[in-house]
Amino acid sequence: MHAKGTFDVKLAPQTDNLDPTLGRMTIEKQIHGDLEAKSIGQMLTVGTDVKGSGVYVAVERVTGKLNGRSGSFAMHHTGIMVQGTPHLEIKIVPDSGTGELTGISGTFNLTITDGKHLYDLEYTIL
Repeated sequence: MHAKGTFDVKLAPQTDNLDPTLGRMTIEKQIHGDLEAKSIGQMLTVGTDVKGSGVYVAVERVTGKLNGRSGSFAMHHTGIMVQGTPHLEIKIVPDSGTGELTGISGTFNLTITDGKHLYDLEYTIL
């Protein structure tokens, strides 16, 4: 199954790091479309001396309605940038679904077009 739509994201840097190459941020999302939800999460980042290279990992909890089913689930992110070439993977955490989303698994694919965040959630619910 697929769910498609848009989302707005707000990242807020946390300033408790002593190393300037390390970062930590909070994530807040408003998700619209087939998935109508709110999300909160945490992100960790590492930068390098090479422009356009670094990595981030993140976790978030999504709560709302997916194609009419109410509940929540968690997602984990791995983002790697190698000299400006990105690789991003966002997956639903196994066994994290609640309510009518119990048993959900899948992949959250995103694209950014003209500054607009678009998603295509490929999922199954057992």
